[in-house]
Amino acid sequence: MALPNHVDVAIIGAGAAGIAAARTLEKSNLSLLILEARDRLGGRSHTVQLPGDITFDVGCEWLHSADRNSFVPIAQDIGFAINTIRPRWREQTFNLSFPTNQRALFVTAIDAFYDRAEAASDLPQDSAASQWLEPGNSWNPLINAISTYINGCELDKVSTYDMDAYEDTEINWRVARGYGALIAAYGAPCKVALNTKVSLIDHSGKTIRIETSQGTLTADKVIVTAPTNLIAKQSIRFSPALPDKVAAAGGLPLGLADKVMLALDAPDDLPADGHLYGGIDRAGVGSYHLRPMGQPCVSGFFGGRFAQDLEDAGEGAMAAQAIEEVSALLGSDYRKKLRPLAESRWAHDPYATGSYSHALPGHADDRATLAAPVDGRLFFAGEATSPDFFSTAHGARDSGERAAKEVLGLIG
Repeated sequence: MALPNHVDVAIIGAGAAGIAAARTLEKSNLSLLILEARDRLGGRSHTVQLPGDITFDVGCEWLHSADRNSFVPIAQDIGFAINTIRPRWREQTFNLSFPTNQRALFVTAIDAFYDRAEAASDLPQDSAASQWLEPGNSWNPLINAISTYINGCELDKVSTYDMDAYEDTEINWRVARGYGALIAAYGAPCKVALNTKVSLIDHSGKTIRIETSQGTLTADKVIVTAPTNLIAKQSIRFSPALPDKVAAAGGLPLGLADKVMLALDAPDDLPADGHLYGGIDRAGVGSYHLRPMGQPCVSGFFGGRFAQDLEDAGEGAMAAQAIEEVSALLGSDYRKKLRPLAESRWAHDPYATGSYSHALPGHADDRATLAAPVDGRLFFAGEATSPDFFSTAHGARDSGERAAKEVLGLIG
């Protein structure tokens, strides 16, 4: 689409935050436009339909804290069915390499770790969450592996204060047709300029000038929802510069969590919605969902440095690793029963370069710094600005609504 010369409010990014900002403002008399670098809506949410009618959420998949998740009523309103089968992430469907008595010891160890970290959040100084691992505990590698799934990084890069601030009701559901599809449907009414990469936000004048790959436009107010890595690296520049925003984004880097989907021949051989850890003695290991929502597939999940190594090894490395680990558990016959279908590569996505944010030790306050408006004209949203639901799609959505209300409050 041709860009207009001017809009009242320009929104940078058509992920959950940007879409929510636009939907919140849609009944105002303000002219709106979302500027999106990708050729689709959704940002770090994206659903694809794979052969065999398999739904694959390349990005966010779970309605975390579903009893407080603002996307649940949205899904109900627009007719997206919700699957309420809850995950079995702490379990191992079979006793293979992780028998019941060992699982009980692991649960005790990880709960004790979280108790220590929670107590440490009351200390006067922040710390790396890894400091609260029990020295020499044999379960530390698996606890670290779980951090790579939750935070996208190992515990040495996680702020204890920030980890404690996250609110988790432990109710996790899924969208049957895909979370990414739901978010795209939520954004369908919005006016969006796709394939429009923003490079400069010049707020030096009376109106804000925005330079993009499709031309220049001006706006009275701008809501920025770009991922922290792009702000920190100044892929989007501000003039005058905003060093506090750049520094805050740098303290909230995107961790890495990647997924791979494997087709499963003879799916009835495995239980639906089962779970396996690829190993229990190392942090670099996959977590596997067997036949998610009953589909004839196995989805694998990798995080942190291990996910980065697999991405850097090239396309197909993640699937090969997943097949290796699952076959080692279930038997060599599964090498013939599992076939690669798709995988994510978020570190190599130029418009994300990661998956979701975590606060580095000592940087938990950066979320509030990044969220704060500038001069009543620049507003900031995105999952990294959420005080308690960061790293989630609904945290991003809620932040977009918050930023839009800040705009409306100033306009009156």
